Amino acid sequence: MFMHNKRLMYTVRVAQPDPALASLMLEQFGGPQGELAAAMRYFTQAIGEVDPGRKDLLYDIATEELSHLEIIGSIIAMLNQGPKAVLSEGMAEAEDMRNLTRNNNTSQTQQILYGGGPALVNSSGVPWSAAYVDSIGEPTADLRSNIAAEARAKIVYERLINVTDDPGIVDALTFLMTREVAHQKSFEKALYAIEPNFPPGKLPGDPAFTDRYYDMSQGDGDMQGPWNSGSQWESIANRNRQVAVDGGSGMPSVGLSELEQSAVQALAARTLSQPDSDPTTGADLGAGPGAGSTKGSVAR
Repeated sequence: MFMHNKRLMYTVRVAQPDPALASLMLEQFGGPQGELAAAMRYFTQAIGEVDPGRKDLLYDIATEELSHLEIIGSIIAMLNQGPKAVLSEGMAEAEDMRNLTRNNNTSQTQQILYGGGPALVNSSGVPWSAAYVDSIGEPTADLRSNIAAEARAKIVYERLINVTDDPGIVDALTFLMTREVAHQKSFEKALYAIEPNFPPGKLPGDPAFTDRYYDMSQGDGDMQGPWNSGSQWESIANRNRQVAVDGGSGMPSVGLSELEQSAVQALAARTLSQPDSDPTTGADLGAGPGAGSTKGSVAR
């Protein structure tokens, strides 16, 4: 059950309309790192959670994220309010309206399609997607994903703060950014309240491979650090030891029935290539300057 309080969680003060800035703010309204995505991620996790403590945490933060959505949405609405009224009342000519909303951004789309209100799109006008909710139903994985999501959202807020000098907007965005930090701490505590919490899930890793580091990209720039060297790791740079690491042939195989085997052989025979042939192709027939060597010609 939800109940709404008409007062915002944090006061929004916008100095003056700025539709171009409103377009950028949409990133945290309907974008992948935005407040709606966060609210839906935690809300759906809470519904399926069986641990009372984590369920309570997820419901609390999901509901707070909806409050944050209201804050960022209010910022967008205030930034659009003047131009919205001018356009709605037909008080500006086309050229005046373009100047009002500025060229080379999506603010015209906001005004014309969405009436200056906050649309469920990102700053490029891409519609919000449920694909932004990447929950998998395993708390040791989802909590790590939540921590990363809060970190990404903090970075977006940092960047939005850097593109405005409106003190009221900076103040509200700083609050939203700071709450991402607080949520990261809560999710970290919830993760480490599960013992053990690594590796995620129930099944253990194969001990033959859990401590191996395969040096797959070799050449200038090779480096060693705690991520690939020391007593914890067996670093393998030998190329021969990087293939067929299970001791097998390294070639895929499948068991087929007699009927399936016969069908595969028939398919292979029907589609057999002729490596000794040199057929004339459309490229040969239509070759012109710049085509390079083609059949019956010299390099062009």
